[in-house]
Amino acid sequence: MADGETTERAPTLSRRGFAAAVGAATLVGGGLGIRRTRAAAGLTIGVLLPRSGYLAQAGQACQRAVALVPALLGDRVRIASADTESSAEVARARAERLIADGAHVLVGAFSSGQTAAIAQVCEQRGVPLVINIAAAPAITQQGYRTVFRNFPTSGTLVRNGLALMRELFATTGTTPKTAVFLHANDTFGQANRAALDAILPTLEMPFTLVDRISYDPKAQDLAVEVATAKATGAELVIVTTRANDAILMVREMVKQRYEPMGLISPGSPGFYDAQFYDVLGPYSDYCVTNLPWVDPTSALAQRVEAAFEAAFPGERYGGYLFNVGFTLEAILVAADAHTRAGSTNPEALIEALRTTSLEERIMVGGPITFDATGQNPYIASAAVQNLNQTPTVVLPAAVAEAAPVFPMPGWRARR
Repeated sequence: MADGETTERAPTLSRRGFAAAVGAATLVGGGLGIRRTRAAAGLTIGVLLPRSGYLAQAGQACQRAVALVPALLGDRVRIASADTESSAEVARARAERLIADGAHVLVGAFSSGQTAAIAQVCEQRGVPLVINIAAAPAITQQGYRTVFRNFPTSGTLVRNGLALMRELFATTGTTPKTAVFLHANDTFGQANRAALDAILPTLEMPFTLVDRISYDPKAQDLAVEVATAKATGAELVIVTTRANDAILMVREMVKQRYEPMGLISPGSPGFYDAQFYDVLGPYSDYCVTNLPWVDPTSALAQRVEAAFEAAFPGERYGGYLFNVGFTLEAILVAADAHTRAGSTNPEALIEALRTTSLEERIMVGGPITFDATGQNPYIASAAVQNLNQTPTVVLPAAVAEAAPVFPMPGWRARR
C-alpha cells in the first residue's frame, strides 16, 4: 500500500449506531433496489478524498459517510480509502494504486481538479468513477465513457443559485442594487466565475456586478481582497469559497466593518461547514448558500441523519450533511449498479451505471440517472441560510424549514 491509502471494510458502527441505522438499510434495500442477499461477488469501492492538506476539513466530512456503509449495505461492500492530500498529482497516483489493489469502482473526490485527474486514470484503465462532489463542467465534457457524476456542473449551480437569489429578494422585499464577486482562483472558483460571467447577463438580475476579485484559497490573509470589495460599496457579496477562506473572509469583514446586505454563495462550500460555525459562532449566521441540499422531507435522509447521530454522538450533523449525503449517494449508486450487473466486471458495471434510475434519494432533486455524458441532469438547489448556527432551508417555500432573513443584521449586533 502507498502512504495515505488504507484498504478496509467500512468502520463498524456501535451496537447503538447500528440499531439506529437499521431503518435506513431497510429503506435502501427496498427503494434503491439494493438486495443484501444477492449472491454477486463482493464489490470493492475505492473512496478518494482530500483528508489532509488545505481541503482536509471537507474530505474528512465526506469520509464520515463511510462509517454508515455497513448499516446500509452490510459486509457485501468493501471500502478502500485513500487520501489525496489535496493534490491532483497525489490523487492520480492513489487512483492508480487503488485500481491495482483491486478496486472495482472509484468514488470521489470533492475537488474538481483532483476529480479530473482521477477521471483520466479511470478512463485509461476502464474502471468506472462515480463522482460525489465536483462541479467543473469539463469533467463530463471529455467524452469519457467511465465517468458518472451525481452532482451539478458549475453552470447549473450558478444558474439555480441566481434564480434563488431573485426569489430571496422577492420574498423579503429587499433588493441590492450592486454586488461584488469574491472567489477562489482554483479550478472550481474559475469555473464558477466563467459560469457567472456567461449566465448573469441572460437572467436580468436586479443588481449590477461591480467587480470580480479572486484570491488564492491557500492564503492566510484576505485583508486586501476584503478591503477591495469594501471600497466598491457593493451591497451584496457573492462568493465561491471553502471553509478556511470563508472564515478568513468573514473575520476580515468584521474587522474592517464591512456590512453588506448579505453574503450569498451560488453553490460553494464554506458557509455550511462545521468548522465555519465552530470558529465564528454568531458571526457565521445569516450567510446563505444556494446549492443542492438534503431533502428534509425525505424518509431516507431522516434515517441517515439518525444513523449519523448514533455513529458520531456530539457532532453537529448540519455541518456534515451535504458532504455525507452526496458521498453516500455515490456509494449507493455504485452498489446499485453492482446489484443489477450481478458482477464486478468493469464493463458490466459501466453498462449498469448507464441505466441507473434511483427514485428515492437523500438530496433534493429528481431521480438519480445519467445522460449520454454521464451527468445527472435532475439535481435541484435550495437556499440554505445559517440560523442559530444551523444550516436551515429557507427556499423554495415547499421545503422551507424557516423564513429567510435579508438583509442580515450587522456584525456589532451579534456580539
